[in-house]
Amino acid sequence: MARLSAMDLHLSQDAGTTVQRTSARRALLVVNRHARRGTSDIHEICDFLADHGVSCRIETVREGETVSDLIRAYRGQCDLVIVGGGDGTLNAAIDGLMETGLPLGVLPLGTANDFARTLGITPDPLEAARVIAAGHVGTIDLGEVNGHFFLNVASIGFSAELARELTEHAKRRWGVLGYGIVAARLLFRSRLFTAWIEHDGVVEKVHTFQVAVGNGKHYGGGMTVSETAAPDDGRLDFYSLEVDHWWRLLALLPSLRRGTQGEWDDVRAFRTTELTIRTRRPRPVNTDGELRTMTPATFRVRPRAIRVLRPMTTPTG
Repeated sequence: MARLSAMDLHLSQDAGTTVQRTSARRALLVVNRHARRGTSDIHEICDFLADHGVSCRIETVREGETVSDLIRAYRGQCDLVIVGGGDGTLNAAIDGLMETGLPLGVLPLGTANDFARTLGITPDPLEAARVIAAGHVGTIDLGEVNGHFFLNVASIGFSAELARELTEHAKRRWGVLGYGIVAARLLFRSRLFTAWIEHDGVVEKVHTFQVAVGNGKHYGGGMTVSETAAPDDGRLDFYSLEVDHWWRLLALLPSLRRGTQGEWDDVRAFRTTELTIRTRRPRPVNTDGELRTMTPATFRVRPRAIRVLRPMTTPTG
């Protein structure tokens, strides 16, 4: 991994104000105040980073703009971008990161923080700041579905229904436990649906509870798309839960958490670089916790698409 060099810059304690500091890397720190821990003491993190050679300008997304808008606006005034929020906030930064080529620092302030977990970054913001301060940069892939990018997993079926039902209020109140509460309520009314999976020169018809396409390793507040998945392997990991009774999902849960569900007879799993999923009627596609598009859905991998600050010993398997 590369290491960022130091440059002269300023530290901003609040948006629009600056305080002179010593030589450092200039960081744009975008904070989602609506994230579960978005009201954390960001200034403490900034002071730590300043002491370790990273000077931050804090900005929050205002009405009518996006995280990527801010990244574009400050592209000439920063050397890296730090995003403080959850997986949805990180997803919103992708376009700006791709356009500017700036490296991403992850400050996990959300509910699940699955992308941080994939990179081996702990949910402790101060420990995450240590990773940023260390300055080790690596490249990762992105998943793409119908022109929309994702870091973790895109899914159709149960997880998409869960994303629609899981409100911001529930996530802030219950944290990761909120996923389980809403999932239990949905479980009894969810049904199998028919899908056609086209990949690697074949078309497979399936009756499934959920299909998932992973770029990273973790998603959904602790689920694992595959135990061997990695965000820099140039591949997408696919699985389809073709269970005939809801109670089979309960039996599958430990495997879904470990990423070994592909060993089950009623789970279809494979790795590829591109696939298309069609359904009888349009179904929503969940990307990193947000419903972005509908079927038919074409998925591709974008190898080595963005740069991220990550631990030197990131898990890859």
